[in-house]
Amino acid sequence: MSDTGSYPEGKTGTASLARRPRPGEALVQAFLFFCAAVSILTTLGIVVTLGEESFSFFKGVNLVEFFTGKVWQPAIDRFGILPLLAATLTTSLYAMLVALPLGLLVAVYLSEYASARVRDILKPILEVLAGIPTVVYGYFALTTVTPFLRGLIGENVVEVYNTLSAGLVMGILILPLIASMCEDALSSVPAALREGAYAMGATKLEVSLRVVVPGAFSGLAAAFILGLSRAVGETMIVALAAGAGPNLTLNPFRSAETMTGHIVRISGGDLSYDSIDYKSLFAIAMVLFVVTLGLNMLSRRIIRRYQEVYE
Repeated sequence: MSDTGSYPEGKTGTASLARRPRPGEALVQAFLFFCAAVSILTTLGIVVTLGEESFSFFKGVNLVEFFTGKVWQPAIDRFGILPLLAATLTTSLYAMLVALPLGLLVAVYLSEYASARVRDILKPILEVLAGIPTVVYGYFALTTVTPFLRGLIGENVVEVYNTLSAGLVMGILILPLIASMCEDALSSVPAALREGAYAMGATKLEVSLRVVVPGAFSGLAAAFILGLSRAVGETMIVALAAGAGPNLTLNPFRSAETMTGHIVRISGGDLSYDSIDYKSLFAIAMVLFVVTLGLNMLSRRIIRRYQEVYE
């Protein structure tokens, strides 16, 4: 017996319910639209502010010299961003060398091996690591990791402020982020793929590494790139532990100032508004913004290119 007879011809109960106005729905939609608009307008405001100040800065500084210069000394009008950019990339690289393998291994364990009880214990611990203020990580790098490296390698080799200790602690900072995102990606792989591999005689390790991990490649790649973006934008750890002077070096045991660390140090001093030093901070911030935006765009492209669609 059909239950659509009580509705007019050509209509069903589902269609009637879809057209029926619901109290408060328009208000909720308006609020959600407002929240989305605020986020978009905030981003546009940041871009406009950075763009205006950066354009004013580049009126007095050659763009080629800015990106190719090896000396950053505003006192003598030398604005080569390579020392700051190199320090930012090297500390981020050290952080990823720690966070990527550990985060992936933690994610594989939580997704494929850990029991529900163990997972309930480990995940809150990761969340605690993510909730520790970055300034605490910075002092941990300066007072614990650096003395350990100096005692292990040599005080004459490792400087008090160095990029290696800052990068290692940054890796600990972004480890929970990468582990959580990687676990979500691994958990999204259908159980049918695992069962099919087991049916063909594969071991637990083979299923994890040869079936589940490749099946979640797009999500894992996105997690890695997002972690790299987080490392590039980290401020307090590098400001406290990496060093306070621009230095173009790839030696992990020497001090070097990153872009974010330079912004923190200079903005805390006595800078006159509309000076070239003041405007240089916005130019550095624009470079950071472009680098982060590029990484996010790369992440989305990888997801679209390699995403697996399971039925």
